[in-house]
Amino acid sequence: METAKKTQEERGAGFRRYKTKNLVIELLPIIVLALLFAIYMTVITVRGYKMELQLTRLFNQAIVLVTVATGATFIYALGSFDISLGASVLFACTMGVLTYNATSSVALLLLVIVACGVGCSLLSASLATFFKIPPFVTTVAMMSVLSAVATTLININNTSGGTASITLPLNLLDPISSVWIKALIAGAFILLCVFVFNFTKVGRRIKFLGGNPTCAKLSGIPASVYTIIAFGIAGLGVGIGALLTLAYTPSVSSGTAGSIGMNIFVAIVFGGMPISGGAKSKIYASLIGGFSYMLLNQILLWLIGTSMNGVAQIISAALFLLIVFLTSLNYRTRLLPR
Repeated sequence: METAKKTQEERGAGFRRYKTKNLVIELLPIIVLALLFAIYMTVITVRGYKMELQLTRLFNQAIVLVTVATGATFIYALGSFDISLGASVLFACTMGVLTYNATSSVALLLLVIVACGVGCSLLSASLATFFKIPPFVTTVAMMSVLSAVATTLININNTSGGTASITLPLNLLDPISSVWIKALIAGAFILLCVFVFNFTKVGRRIKFLGGNPTCAKLSGIPASVYTIIAFGIAGLGVGIGALLTLAYTPSVSSGTAGSIGMNIFVAIVFGGMPISGGAKSKIYASLIGGFSYMLLNQILLWLIGTSMNGVAQIISAALFLLIVFLTSLNYRTRLLPR
């Protein structure tokens, strides 16, 4: 009797340790974000930087990444990824600027930006569905095509004497250039994504497909339909991200949004989402990871400097691997997650 009681107590203690470990790992991305923000504020205070200016700059840099990454979470939840998102933002910005310069219509500018973002993503998904190949393969091709087309259009319509670029009138997007309006636009999209991802059958089925595509198929869930839906939502995020990009910098060159594709991948993982997708996918990972990644980059820039950019990249990569290792502890098994 005493042995059985002792065994039960040991099991209870083991279960409590297991729950505590999982809770700590679950909260790790938030802890890292809070720590990075504390370091960021400390550096600002010690060096005497203007706090409002630095916070505004951080927000403007992070909000585009967070918005596009939130939409991309639906693709990553499928167990796939899209590296053409940066090229899609560039293409949407380019077409939006050219449309306004040709028509002087702000309404058409907004319509074309969103339509291009959604259209590029849907084209990638449709090609993958039609040719029966993994979606990420089509995104590799789309990245090259969209970048080439956008760069060609920019070179043809170059309005500057130096680096090839096309521009909007400086004050055209002032009504949406304030931090609060940008936060409202991005926040509305993020809340929509949270609702769809967590409270509708679309989100549940996308996570089911990412976790076990074979079982989902046998359950009657059409992978092609939900792949197109996931890419369509990601495309809407691309369109909104392109609009926020132009509101911050009304000039487009071939380097616009050049690194956003890989930054999205890093941000989502920084936010604690497994790269395999499935049921462990978290829609808030992009929000936490996006700001964490931008905070880390700025802190390293201040502490190391641009001349030591290689060292900063090594540190970022090491932290990325550490985050992946730690956040994977609560779902690691002997078998692959999918």
